Amino acid sequence: MSLPPNVHVSKHPCLLAKLSRLRSDETQAREVKSLVHEISLVVGCEAFASALTVADGPNGKTPIGYEYTTTTTEPQEISIVPILRSGLGMVDAIQTLLPTPVPVHHLGLYREPSTLQPVEYYNNLPNHTATNQSGAHASSLAIILDPVIATGGTCVAAIQTLKEWGVKKIVVMSVIAASEGVRRAAAEWPEAVEIWVGGVDNELTSSGMIKPGLGDIGDRIFLTIGK
Repeated sequence: MSLPPNVHVSKHPCLLAKLSRLRSDETQAREVKSLVHEISLVVGCEAFASALTVADGPNGKTPIGYEYTTTTTEPQEISIVPILRSGLGMVDAIQTLLPTPVPVHHLGLYREPSTLQPVEYYNNLPNHTATNQSGAHASSLAIILDPVIATGGTCVAAIQTLKEWGVKKIVVMSVIAASEGVRRAAAEWPEAVEIWVGGVDNELTSSGMIKPGLGDIGDRIFLTIGK
């Protein structure tokens, strides 16, 4: 499977085993939530190893009195941007990995059923654009959490929104993607976007679902299947 150079698919054995379990229709909501969290930890580790760099901090002291140079990461201006609802299932994992707390800005996007085009219904980025208010500047690095990239429309819309906000770089983290959709997302601002994903499937159904995929992950996490 040929994918753009800014798309990175995990080969971690533990992740692949967990993804296989997540696909199953026998996996219940409590385990679905745990599996999304655990897969997000692995994807996040792989992504941050590339997206972040190490920097020296101030001197510290160990419990037995020895001084040492503390370690921090760059860039420090980071925002987590989960796509509602399903992106919420990845937030705890990514917050766990980062060494310090960072802002979480939510984007609400849904796919219109007949056209499969994204519709934005919620946006709590500070002032939405970087120029509206002093002190409300955009983050250097925005982390989009979008567990399922199917057609890619939602991810593209999120990238466009964050670009307009003024971010310098975007890392997209996803549990699973369709090859068509992840190519589409990767082509949107390719010089500034890196996509890290747990697995990629080749096909989409006529209704825009990944085949074989793992179903509607938001419905599975929040027990709203059939609503």
